[in-house]
Amino acid sequence: MPELPEVETVKRTLDQLILNKTVQDIEVKWDNIIQRPKEVQEFIELLVDQTVQSVSRRGKFLLIYFDTHVLVSHLRMEGKYAVHPTDAEVANHTHVLFHFTDGTDLRYQDVRKFGTMHIFQIGEEFNHAPLNQLGPEPFSDSFTADYLYERLHRTSRHVKTALLDQTVVAGLGNIYVDEVLFNAGIHPMRRGMDLTHGETEVLVKETAAVLASSIEQGGSTIRTYLNSQGQIGSFQKQLNVYSKEDEPCVTCGAPIVKMKVGQRGTHVCLNCQK
Repeated sequence: MPELPEVETVKRTLDQLILNKTVQDIEVKWDNIIQRPKEVQEFIELLVDQTVQSVSRRGKFLLIYFDTHVLVSHLRMEGKYAVHPTDAEVANHTHVLFHFTDGTDLRYQDVRKFGTMHIFQIGEEFNHAPLNQLGPEPFSDSFTADYLYERLHRTSRHVKTALLDQTVVAGLGNIYVDEVLFNAGIHPMRRGMDLTHGETEVLVKETAAVLASSIEQGGSTIRTYLNSQGQIGSFQKQLNVYSKEDEPCVTCGAPIVKMKVGQRGTHVCLNCQK
């Protein structure tokens, strides 16, 4: 968490809140979040006097485009952005503050401090880690049944583990993989190489459908996720298996089982997902 729908929701709200704002100064209170450049002062100098031109997303990464540079931000487990007046009280666990010339801040808060920030000159962001390692977007024309069938048949990994691999498809995480596999009727411990082409067609279709539905609902609120306006998503009300251990399956009534797959907590209906 956050996964693709949550990051897409943050992207859409920030696009409304910070567009055309100019950076006056930046405060960095936790240096380890800054990954590129390594020197925090250089990070600050690259963005001071730069104006936000657009906000984008790639997989689970948020991309904030300025005049000449782009900030690539990974929220990891608990990262979140919010916009506040510059003179507003700073909340606990706020580690980076972008002060704008209009008297507002974009503030990055992260309880676990796992998030990362990289700066690239525009045009270079997709040539280097972390973005150059990502697979296709789930909504892109390149994420096809043929593509997924070929990728899954390279490996003996469980299908859940393969779908969590960001080089296979960008943006899927634990919550949505569980939901996609349930909707597709595929057990998470099936080997990728054993899936039929027809099953990969269903996986591609359900991946897009589940993610689109979650984006429409503003993402899932699990633990502490909020969008950039402090609002919670509501897709968790539509979850069929994730976090539903021992509850009846919405399709057959059998109890949802929680197990470990690749060290990840995994929710499955053993009747619907043979």
